[in-house]
Amino acid sequence: MTFPDTHSVFNQVPDLLPYDTSDDATLLEGLEREGAEYSLPELRELGDLAGSVEVQEWGRLANENQPILRTHDRYGNRIDEVEFHPHWHDLMSVAVANGLHATPWQCDRAGAHVARAAKFYAWGQADAGHMCPISMTYAAVPALRHNAQLADLYEPLLASTHYDFGLRTPTEKRGLIAGMSMTEKQGGSDVRANTTTATPSSDGTYSIVGHKWFTSAPMSDMFLTLAQSPGGLSCFLLPRVLPDGTRNRIALQRLKDKLGNKSNASSEVEYHGATGWLVGEEGRGVPTIIEMVNMTRLDCVIGSAAGIRNATVRAVHHARHRSAFGAQLVDQPLMRNVLSDLIIESEAATTVMMRLAGATDRSARGDSQETELRRIAVAVTKYWVCKRAPSHAAEALECLGGNGYVEDSSMPRLFRESPLMSIWEGSGNVAALDSLRALAKQPDVVEAYFAEVGLAAGADSRFDDAVSRLGKELADRSDIEYRARRVVELMALVFQGSLLIRHGDAAVADAFCASRLGEDWGGAFGTLPTGLDTAAILARI
Repeated sequence: MTFPDTHSVFNQVPDLLPYDTSDDATLLEGLEREGAEYSLPELRELGDLAGSVEVQEWGRLANENQPILRTHDRYGNRIDEVEFHPHWHDLMSVAVANGLHATPWQCDRAGAHVARAAKFYAWGQADAGHMCPISMTYAAVPALRHNAQLADLYEPLLASTHYDFGLRTPTEKRGLIAGMSMTEKQGGSDVRANTTTATPSSDGTYSIVGHKWFTSAPMSDMFLTLAQSPGGLSCFLLPRVLPDGTRNRIALQRLKDKLGNKSNASSEVEYHGATGWLVGEEGRGVPTIIEMVNMTRLDCVIGSAAGIRNATVRAVHHARHRSAFGAQLVDQPLMRNVLSDLIIESEAATTVMMRLAGATDRSARGDSQETELRRIAVAVTKYWVCKRAPSHAAEALECLGGNGYVEDSSMPRLFRESPLMSIWEGSGNVAALDSLRALAKQPDVVEAYFAEVGLAAGADSRFDDAVSRLGKELADRSDIEYRARRVVELMALVFQGSLLIRHGDAAVADAFCASRLGEDWGGAFGTLPTGLDTAAILARI
């Protein structure tokens, strides 16, 4: 049968794939600046793999075939297993083999955490979901070190580059994955409202009883959790399999049906007298587990920056190959404004992400100044960069029009993923208020912050004016909690601006200062002022 020629395909965009997710000038410049240029060959190899047709298909299939909870076997025995698509394990294997989890903690080389951040950013553009357990494993180590015996036993296995899935005695496995289980349905972010109890046993362990509303990565080998002990809220390590080979009394109740992050399993669990080991001192649960929270907040920034970059690349690629109203989209003045604005947001996020990774690395090696800067800069940046991701994803999707609204474009998956990092490890209000508490209680972090941004003083009058406005905002303590988001937003923008002025592309830095700091900017992307070098900005992608 023949059909009339009504279906000629033209003015459609060629596939972006394959491409190298590490082919990112801002990322590579940051890698060198923060002292991890030695990892460039590994980064480029991983970025090439992440953007390959094969691995992008892994990500698609892992998201479209979501994890399934198997509470019982065919005979009625309780098994509490989570079944994943095979490509989930492929993604995990590559991430672990490349040391994106806890490996840097076992590496004495300067820049190890920077190299890990860059690879996390590049590989995360294949699939965001599986990066959750990778991040948790990375973050678990600083908290676990509050119990030297447990750290000596498990840290080498958490840092191992072998992905060894399955429930077995932890010390008999070649590598371990860790999760975190803190929030409860009545408390949420208010973890001090936890009702889970921990009763001491004669052998030094604790019997844990309670219900956790969100447990990240329930298929992990072990979890850090909070429970009320006789001495107050405390932190505990709970393995899923005990040293004698029996299963711990941890029951997976259900998997959450989430907006995004579909490839990853998130669950509710119940502890029916589960065995736990104390990490840190009784009553010091929050200060102990905050070590883990601070590290996962860094990964929230990295994950958001990766999503922002991914969306930007796809939007620019579409605009360069699609024509409308007699010209390529990328040559239309208003579209150039939109795309340039998206690129500025991406470069600011990536630049600050790499600076935070550098601070983390130097802090881990004993630099007290970097420790103080990291304390405030991670909280401030986590608030702003993660908050920007959803609006950025929506605008990038809109650049593709209807083509972006269909699943084939991958833009809906990016959009659904985008709000998560702003919720995880403290939503916007929590991150903003935590920033203010640090400023009020730790004068050293204020000094470290202003010392850092002061390095850009005098280079741009709009930046200098923003720093002055920030000083006035912080000096006024009236209604400070009510104004928290406004204050922390300005802190984040000043921090980003200082880094772009010192290290970024000149056209990007000028546009950032004109819009974000010079207050000549609207409420949506694509409202940049006139007179900017959009050609140079667009050339960055």
